[in-house]
Amino acid sequence: MVIDLHTHSSESDGTDSPADLVRAAALAGLDAVAITDHDTAAGWAEAEAALPSGLRLVRGAELSCSSADGYGHTITVHLLAYLYDPTHAMLMKEQSRLREERRARLQKMAEMMQADGFPIDPVDLMSRLPFDAPAGRPHLAQALIRAGVVTSVDEAFATFLTGGQYYVGRTDTPVERAIEMITEAGGVTVLAHPFARSRGPVVAPSVVRSLASIGLAGVEVDHPDHDVETRRSLRSLADSLGLVVTGSSDYHGTNKTVRLGAETTAPEMLDALAERATGCKILVG
Repeated sequence: MVIDLHTHSSESDGTDSPADLVRAAALAGLDAVAITDHDTAAGWAEAEAALPSGLRLVRGAELSCSSADGYGHTITVHLLAYLYDPTHAMLMKEQSRLREERRARLQKMAEMMQADGFPIDPVDLMSRLPFDAPAGRPHLAQALIRAGVVTSVDEAFATFLTGGQYYVGRTDTPVERAIEMITEAGGVTVLAHPFARSRGPVVAPSVVRSLASIGLAGVEVDHPDHDVETRRSLRSLADSLGLVVTGSSDYHGTNKTVRLGAETTAPEMLDALAERATGCKILVG
């Protein structure tokens, strides 16, 4: 089986609609795909309605969290949450807070750029987002592309959107609390691309051990931003802790060059996640 457990639709910062995402997964030869938009389950129903025959859909989300890095600092980490109950009250409240903060943050960044003379219209930018959808920096990157300021999302991030004078921070959920909430909602959690140093600061192995002790189910080992040595060390760490090992493309449509199924998860690892989850089931088209 070909299984990709980390993809994004237009309900967050991908370019494919949820329906187009599952159709593309089937055309790419996948047997199972997870929809993991940022801080929302908004795309689940559309993906389910369009699910091609035979394709398995793992419903999930990617949560932005704050974490100690094990070296005396606090950094942002990403937590993949699978097969949870999206109506869990505390989780719904926290995801709503995160979406509202993301939208306010994006608008502020756009207003700062407009004030400095960039041909960016914050009102137009925000009007293009689906109602109540998480707003991410890739949306501003696309606006910069449309305005002719940059030619790619990567250029926008490298030049303007990663730190610097137009960057606005946010208040993420503590990762320990996120694991607790997802577990309470019947879901399972996997730490996304935990050693991807090209993205910025990463956690120490001791942090992964600590999170495993409070319910973290797995780690994303095979990811486009992990090199061979990183994968080896992370897999060894996961094995020593009894964690599930996943592989995923982190597909964003045309916002990134990575294709669906570029990295994959072993069937027995998906089975191990599904066996632990009580919030919802894997759907089969």
